[in-house]
Formats: sequence, structure tokens, C-alpha cells
Amino acid sequence: MFSQPDRRSEVPEQFLAIGRVGDRLYSVIFEVREDKEGEILHLVTLWRSTKEEIRAYEENS
Repeated sequence: MFSQPDRRSEVPEQFLAIGRVGDRLYSVIFEVREDKEGEILHLVTLWRSTKEEIRAYEENS
């Protein structure tokens, strides 16, 4: 999985991750939040990766 900060929002910080589900690549924006029990990953949105995201995944994997 390839992950990098997403600069569209600063508070809370959001991350872009790209990874495989079966034979397709998907991209997800998520936030890392904390509660009394520790860190929680909060899913913001998920979509099939674009050509640019696939290229970035292949270059960084």
C-alpha cells in the first residue's frame, strides 16, 4: 500500500492510501483520530484509482 499526506485539509490531517483489492487498485482518504482507547482510522472516502494514482503506486511500490 502506498500512502502520503493529502493537503486538501489540515485539521485533522488526512492521508491518501492506494492499495489492491483483488486485481484492482483503489484509493482512500483517511484520518487518524484519537479517543480514550487509542488511535482510530476514520475512512473519509474510497474510489477506484485514477491513472495518475496507479502510476504513483507503481513508482513507489
